[in-house]
Amino acid sequence: MRTKESTMNRATVMVAAVLMSAAPMFTADVLAQETPAPAPGQTVVLVTGSTSGLGRELALRLGARGDHVIVHGRNEERGAEVVEAINEAGPGSARFYRADFASLAEVRTFAETLLADYDRMDILINNAGFGSAPDERWVTEDGHEYRFQVNYLSTFLLTHMLMPRLLDSTPSRIVNVSSGAQTPIDFDDVMIENNFSGRRAYAQSKLAQIMFTHDLAEDLAGTGIIVGSLHPATYMPTGMVRRLGATPRATIAEGADAVMQVVDSDDFESGQYFSGLDPTRANDQSYDAGARARLRELSQELTGLTCGMGRCRLDR
Repeated sequence: MRTKESTMNRATVMVAAVLMSAAPMFTADVLAQETPAPAPGQTVVLVTGSTSGLGRELALRLGARGDHVIVHGRNEERGAEVVEAINEAGPGSARFYRADFASLAEVRTFAETLLADYDRMDILINNAGFGSAPDERWVTEDGHEYRFQVNYLSTFLLTHMLMPRLLDSTPSRIVNVSSGAQTPIDFDDVMIENNFSGRRAYAQSKLAQIMFTHDLAEDLAGTGIIVGSLHPATYMPTGMVRRLGATPRATIAEGADAVMQVVDSDDFESGQYFSGLDPTRANDQSYDAGARARLRELSQELTGLTCGMGRCRLDR
């Protein structure tokens, strides 16, 4: 019988192997990237997880229309490539920041750095995430189930820490890139220590994002911040889908079209969930006020936030 310690060590090795396979080694050239500040009046957009796949496409589109794009990811080399592509093509500009969402400490530092570097933030696209494969239960350095933290808890923390800038920049927008895969949260086993599967963990974390979207929409009503969530497209040719071994059914461009609609459209109510370009209904639990309250309280406890009247502070 394997001990809990040996299981966690094996999971740590597995996490490292998967992430290293997706991340080229750091090079000194990354330090030489230009880091322009946004021009007066330029729209400032943060796209998390924007060094590859859907996030990269979104960053390139936003830069091509003239926005200042905050590019985020774990891999400095890929981040520098996206920044260079945006800055060279224009008319927009870009800057890269590294943060691993499997570390709440890194997310806090990331948010604090952005608050120091930027006096406005017009659009926050919470796109970073990890899929259902490989089918292994991993635990983060914070002791939380890996997908629940990377896909949801870190987004919860980052969004609340950046809220002052979003409020200062109204009208502003928050877009949570979720999924059609949605599994109700079992509040007796949120970290899925029993009957674990990667699909269940992924789907639970994605439903949590939608529940978070509904909460934000209620809390921010009347502030000038619009919030939306969506399933962009099914099985785009991304690293997440390749690890799963699934055959792509949609293009990254289709997914980006869906995200950009939520970014730009004024023709929907804050809190709405979309599947592709179409407004639709999410899993029933996302409309359960009691379940959302339980998730909100748990999220505050796990991230060290204290919230009231729709505003949060980080407890040290």
